[in-house]
Amino acid sequence: MSTSHAKAARLFLEKKENATWHDQTLWMVRVKRDKMSKNIPEWEQLRHTARDLKLYSTSHLADLIEEFERNARANGCHVHYAKDADEYCAIIEKILRDHDAKKLVKSKSMLSEECHLDDYLIDKGFDVVETDLGERILQLMDAKPSHIVMPAIHLKRQAVSDLFADKLGSERGNYDPTYLTHQARKALREDFLNADAGMTGGNFAVAATGEVVVCTNEGNADMGMACQKLNITAFGIDKIIPDLESLSVFTRLLARSATGQPVTTYTSHFGKPHEGGEQHFIIVDNGRSTILGQPEHRKTLNCIRCGACMNTCPVYRRSGGYSYSYFIPGPIGINLGMLKNPQDYSGNVSACSLCLSCSSVCPVMVDLGEQIYVWRQKLDGFGRANKEKKLMSKGMKMIMESPTLFYTSLKFAPLVNKMPRALVYNGLNAWGKGRELPKFAGETFNDWWKRNHKK
Repeated sequence: MSTSHAKAARLFLEKKENATWHDQTLWMVRVKRDKMSKNIPEWEQLRHTARDLKLYSTSHLADLIEEFERNARANGCHVHYAKDADEYCAIIEKILRDHDAKKLVKSKSMLSEECHLDDYLIDKGFDVVETDLGERILQLMDAKPSHIVMPAIHLKRQAVSDLFADKLGSERGNYDPTYLTHQARKALREDFLNADAGMTGGNFAVAATGEVVVCTNEGNADMGMACQKLNITAFGIDKIIPDLESLSVFTRLLARSATGQPVTTYTSHFGKPHEGGEQHFIIVDNGRSTILGQPEHRKTLNCIRCGACMNTCPVYRRSGGYSYSYFIPGPIGINLGMLKNPQDYSGNVSACSLCLSCSSVCPVMVDLGEQIYVWRQKLDGFGRANKEKKLMSKGMKMIMESPTLFYTSLKFAPLVNKMPRALVYNGLNAWGKGRELPKFAGETFNDWWKRNHKK
C-alpha cells in the first residue's frame, strides 16, 4: 500500500531544530556545488556531453556489456550476470560459500541496498560489515541511509557519540568529530584485517578496459579490496560507459555535483585480481532493461547517483530522507520508485513543488521534475489519485470554464478576509495548516484595468 510522504514528513518536522539544521546543511552543499561549477567555463558543455554519453551507452548496452565482459575475462576476472535481486544475492552467497568465506567487508553500494543484500547474507549466517563511516553508523543503529551520498546526514555528532559509546566502548560525552572518526577507524581496522572477502559497488564500468571505477573520500573501498584476495564488485547495467575518455567527463562532474569537491579523494580502478586471488564482477539488471522500454522515463538511467537533486530539492531538504517510502529519496528516488512499483510508491509523487531545480543541477541532465509531472498525470490510471484533489480539480474546472462563475467568484473572494478564523483555518484547509493565506484584493485586476484605462 502506498505511504503518504506528507504524513511521514510530519514526524520529521516535529523536531524543528533538526529540520532547520538538515535544510541548511544540504543547502550549504548545494552552494558549494554552484561555486565549483562556476569555476569551469565549459560546465554546461560537460553536462551535455555526459548526457549524450549516457544516452549512447544505454542505447548500445548489449555491445558495451559484451565488450566489458570480454576485456574483464582477458584481465583474469570472473563475470556473472544477475537478472534480479534474488540472483544477485544468490551469486554473492555462492562465491562466499565456494571460498568458505564467513566475514565480508563492504564499501557503500546503493545496489546492495536496493537488493537487500546485507539482510540476506546475515540471515544466511555471514558476518557483514559496512565500512563507509556513514553506513557503519547506520548499521550499528539498524537503520537505513537517508541520502545516497551522505547516508547519515540526518544525524548530529552527539547522537553518533552516544552510539559509539554503546557499541564501540568509546568515551561517553566526547563529541569531537576527529575523535569519533578515529574510534570508527580503530574498530574497522580489525574488520579489514580479519575479513575473508571484500566487496564494493561501482560508480562506472569501463567497457574498453574491463575495469570498474569506484569514487570515495574515505579509502574504505580500497582497504576492503586490498586486504582480501577474494574481491567482489557488483554494479547495475546503467553504470556501463564506453571508455576512459568518457570516464574523464563523468569524474569532472561527479564530485563537484555531489559534495562540491573538485574530485573525490580516491578514484580507484578495479580490473585485475590479486596474485593468487579472484576478482568477481556481477552485472545486474533488476528492472533496468524495463526502463529502457519507457521513452518518457528512459533518461532516469542517466543518473550517476551524485545526490545533487536531493541537495537542492526544497521538499527533501525540509522533510528528510525517511519521509520517502522508496529506499532512495528525493527527486531521483520518486522517479525510480514509480518505475519499480507505482502502486507501492505513488505516495512520494506529491513530494515535489515542480520548481525543476533538480533538473537544473543534474550533471547528466535527467529531466527529473518533468518526469514527476508525467507520473502525476498517470496517478488516476493507477487508481492512486487523491480523491480530495480530484474533487477540487473538478470544481476548479467548472469555475474556469464558466466566465460567469469565474468573475462572480473573484467578486466575492474578498469576503474570506472578514470571515471568522475558525471557518477559514480548519481541517479542510491544508494550505493553512502551516502558513497564512494571502489577503484577497478588494478589487480585481479586470476592474482596475477598466477603471484606469478608459478609452
